[in-house]
This record gives sequence, C-alpha cells and structure tokens, in this order.
Amino acid sequence: MTPFDAYTQYLAFKNHFSKLKYDYHKYAGKSRASIKSFNERKDKYWFERISRQKSDDEIKNYYLANFVESDTPDRLWIGEIIRDGESKYQQWTKRNQSLSYVFKEQSKEMLSEHNLNELLDCSKQHPIILKRLLSGKICIETLVIWDKILLFGNEFDKKLLDPVWETVSLKIKKYSTFLNIDVCDYKQFLKQIISQG
Repeated sequence: MTPFDAYTQYLAFKNHFSKLKYDYHKYAGKSRASIKSFNERKDKYWFERISRQKSDDEIKNYYLANFVESDTPDRLWIGEIIRDGESKYQQWTKRNQSLSYVFKEQSKEMLSEHNLNELLDCSKQHPIILKRLLSGKICIETLVIWDKILLFGNEFDKKLLDPVWETVSLKIKKYSTFLNIDVCDYKQFLKQIISQG
C-alpha cells in the first residue's frame, strides 16, 4: 500500500463510520481524494510511515480498530489515531483473538445478574445491555453479536430517540459488516448460558 493508499483507506473508514449511506464494502474502500490534497497535508509523513510498517490488511485492521474503539467514531480525527492508535489497535487485536471466550464470559456475567427481558427492556430508559457497554463492562463485539442473534437493534431504534443510542446504533450497524463470525455457534453459546442459568 502506498502512502496515498493508506490515506484513502483512512478516509474510507471515516466515511463508513460517520455516514449512514457510505458502505466500505460496497465502494471497495474507495474515497474521493487527490494526490494534491494529500501532499498538502501536514500529517502525510505519518501515512508514509504506516504504509512502510504495516501490511495492507494490518493497515485496514488498524483503522477499523481505531474507529470501533472510539466513543464517537464520526468525530474521530487523525491526530487521535496518531497519538493513541497503536494502543487501541493492540487492545482490539487481543480482544478479537479470544472473541468467543470474551463473548461467553461477558454474557455469563450479564445473565447471572439479569434475565434476557431485563437486559433488553427499553420501555423506561436505556436498556441494561446498553448501560453495560457504556460503562465498559461489555465490549462492542459482544453487543454486536447479541444483536446478530436477537435482532433487537431495530426495536431500540424505534423506542430510543436519543443521541447516545443513535451513536451506538450506527456503530453496531457499521461494525457488524466487518465482524465475520458464525452466528449459529454464538447462538449455541448463548442458549447454553441461558439454560444453565
């Protein structure tokens, strides 16, 4: 990947996580950018460095990790990635290498304290499962997998009309397309946990 390609990948991920209609996969990671605008950037040397240090797939995962780890991916700017990007990438990589274990442990803990209906009840306030994400007790991957299994996101979209949920909802939708998991396996994990409870 050339430095300019690394820059256009950054723009593609930024568009994917901030614009409802842009889809990274549909547009094959393309974005509108010119060599001229790239050469005028003060941070272009960072893109040159990352293009030398990481493989193409690592660069894509690096950006993905940083947008996923951000509380507000639509407002994530390159300065934050330059400053904190490597540590966020390491955290994300470590979590994804043991994703089934993380999912099981976080799901067990939630279901030991609350039943399924309590976790997903959004009739009066934010549901417990969302509060657990916001407080850092579960990771975004666990929430995305729960949504892939139980499909509660659309229901939350109708009932939770507030900016906090809207930000999380967009992140779930956008990240979901990158999280390649066998939903049936995770559904079985969840069934086992519920039946044991």
